[in-house]
Amino acid sequence: MGPLLGSGYLLLRDAVSTPRSYLTDSALGLGDAAPRAVPQDALLAMLSPVIDGGLIVKAILLVALWAAGYGAAVLARELLGASIGAQLVAATVALWNPYVAERLLQGHWSLLAGYAALPWVALAAYRIRTDGTAGAWAGLAGCLAAAGLTPTGALLAGITALSLAGRRRLAGVLALLIVASGPWLTATALSGAASEPSDPAGIAAFAARAEPGLGTLGSLAGLGGIWNGDAVPDSRTTLLAVIGTVLLLVIVATGVRSVISDGADRYVRRALVVLAALAVLLPALGATPWGMHVLEWLAAHVPGAGLLRDTQKYVALAMPAYALCAAAGCGVLAKRFSTAQVTGPTDNAQLAAATQRSESLARQGIDDSSTTNIAGSSPLSSAPFDPVSKLSPTVTGAVATILITLLVLPLLDLAWGVGGAMRPVHYPAGWQQVAGQLADPGDVAVLPGGMFRKFRYSGRAPVLDPAPRLLPRDVLQTGELPVRGRTVSGEGARAREVEALLLRGGSAQELASNGVGLVLLERGTPGPLGASKTTLAQLDPIFSNADLALYRVPGAVERHNASSMDRAVAIAAHTLWLALLVGGPLVAAITRRARRTR
Repeated sequence: MGPLLGSGYLLLRDAVSTPRSYLTDSALGLGDAAPRAVPQDALLAMLSPVIDGGLIVKAILLVALWAAGYGAAVLARELLGASIGAQLVAATVALWNPYVAERLLQGHWSLLAGYAALPWVALAAYRIRTDGTAGAWAGLAGCLAAAGLTPTGALLAGITALSLAGRRRLAGVLALLIVASGPWLTATALSGAASEPSDPAGIAAFAARAEPGLGTLGSLAGLGGIWNGDAVPDSRTTLLAVIGTVLLLVIVATGVRSVISDGADRYVRRALVVLAALAVLLPALGATPWGMHVLEWLAAHVPGAGLLRDTQKYVALAMPAYALCAAAGCGVLAKRFSTAQVTGPTDNAQLAAATQRSESLARQGIDDSSTTNIAGSSPLSSAPFDPVSKLSPTVTGAVATILITLLVLPLLDLAWGVGGAMRPVHYPAGWQQVAGQLADPGDVAVLPGGMFRKFRYSGRAPVLDPAPRLLPRDVLQTGELPVRGRTVSGEGARAREVEALLLRGGSAQELASNGVGLVLLERGTPGPLGASKTTLAQLDPIFSNADLALYRVPGAVERHNASSMDRAVAIAAHTLWLALLVGGPLVAAITRRARRTR
C-alpha cells in the first residue's frame, strides 16, 4: 500500500474514495440498482463528515490486510500449535498471493475486508465448538459483521461459519449471519431488486480466466484467475505465474497430511481443507461450457443469482486451509531436518514423545512455551537433547525463511502498491463547487453515458464514476458493465431510460417526469454523448469549468425518492449491523479477559 498512504484518494477501477460522501437513497441501497455497495457506502457516509473519507478507506484496507495475515497466523497457532516461523509462513500465504494482488488492482478494497475476516471466522467457529461461551459467539458476530461490508464478503464468511460450526449450532450461526447481512438483505427487499433476474451474459463475462501455462483449474488453485486480464500484476502474465503457482501448491501439499490428521480439532481442520478444494473446483467447473450454461439459467430465472457470476471471488474460501497447510508444511520440513540431527533410537523416541505432548497441549489451548521449545523438546531434558534444542529454532527459522522467500519472489511486483498502480489521486476543486450547487429537487443524471470514466487525473485504468459518492444527491446509474468486449446489463431501469432520453435529445419535461432535477456533464472523459446537446440547450446552466458543467431542469420535478418508512427500516438494519461490528469484538475481548483473570 506504500504509494497509497500518501495524500489523496483511492480511485482505481471499482474503488472510489472521496473526501465526503452522503447518506442518499443509493448509499442505503434503496435505488433501483442492486445494493452491491451496502453497507460500505452508508458507513462512509456516516463517518466522512467527521473523518476524511479517503483516510477511512485507507485505514480499512490497511487493517484488513493486517488482519488477514495475523488471523492466518493465529489460526495456525491455535489449530496446529505452530511455531513463530510457521505462523509467519501462514501469514505470507494469506497476504502475498495473486488473489490479494488482483482484487487490489480491481479496486475491491471492501471485498478484501471479507477475505481478511475468513481466518477469524474459522477461529471463532472453532472456539464455539470447543467451549461455546458467549464470548466465542460475540467474536463470531463481529467477524460476520466485518465480512458483511459487502454482500459477497457476507456470503464468504457465512459459508465458512456454517461449514465449521456443526449442525447443532447452525440456527445460531444463521441468525447472526442474517443480522450481519441485514443492510443489503433489507435494501434488496425494499428496493425490489430481488424480483429482477440478472443478465445471463454476465456469467461468461465474469467467468474465471485461465492464466498462461496454467489453465483455469491451475490458475484458481494458485489463488488467481480473475476475469479482468488488465487487473493482474505483470508477473502473472509470464512464466513466473507457473513457477509461483507450483511453489505455492507444493508448500501447501507438504502440510496437508498433518492438517487432516487425527486430533481434538480434526473436524474443523478437515472441513477447511474440503472447503478449499470445493472453492477451487466449483469455480473451475463454472468456467466450463456446461457450468456456464447452468449458471446462466440460474441468473435468468433465480433472483439474486447474480451474486454467483464472479465465481473467482469464492476462491477466497481456500485461503484459511492454504495458510494452515503451509504452516504445517513448514513444521514437517523443520522436524525432518531436526530429527536428522538426533542419533540413537532412544533420542528419537523421546523427541517424538515430547513433540506429541506439545501438540496435545496446544490443541487444549495450553501455552507450554515456558517448558517447551519450538521443536517440542524440553530445555530441562537430558544431555542428548541439547544439540536438538539448540538447533531446532535455527532450523525452523531457516525453513520458514526459505518458504517465505519462495512465496514472495514470483510475485515480487505486489510490493509498493502492486507495482505502483495504487497511487492516490486528487479531485479538482470543481467537484466541491458542484456539490455546493445542488439545492434544487430531483436526482442527478450524468453525461457521457456509461458508468466508467477516464479523467486526466485518474490514471490509465478506467474508473467508476465518482459522482454518486461526491454529490449529496442520488446520481442515476444504469449498472451496465463493459466486460471483455460485451456489455452486461444492470438493474437500473429508470437510469437506463434517462440515459437513452439524453442520448436521443429528449425534452426537459421528460427528464422532470423521470425525477431528474439536474444534469452533470463530465468533460474530458470518453463516452457517448449522442444528441444530448439538444436536451442541454433546454436546461438552465448553473456551473461550468474545464472539467464539469451542471444544468438545472426547469419546471416541477416528479419525486422518485424512497419513502421515509423505507429509509427508517434501512437505517435500523444498518444500526444493528454496526452494533454487531462494534459490540461483538468488545464483548469477546471483555469475556476473554475475564476468563484469563479467573
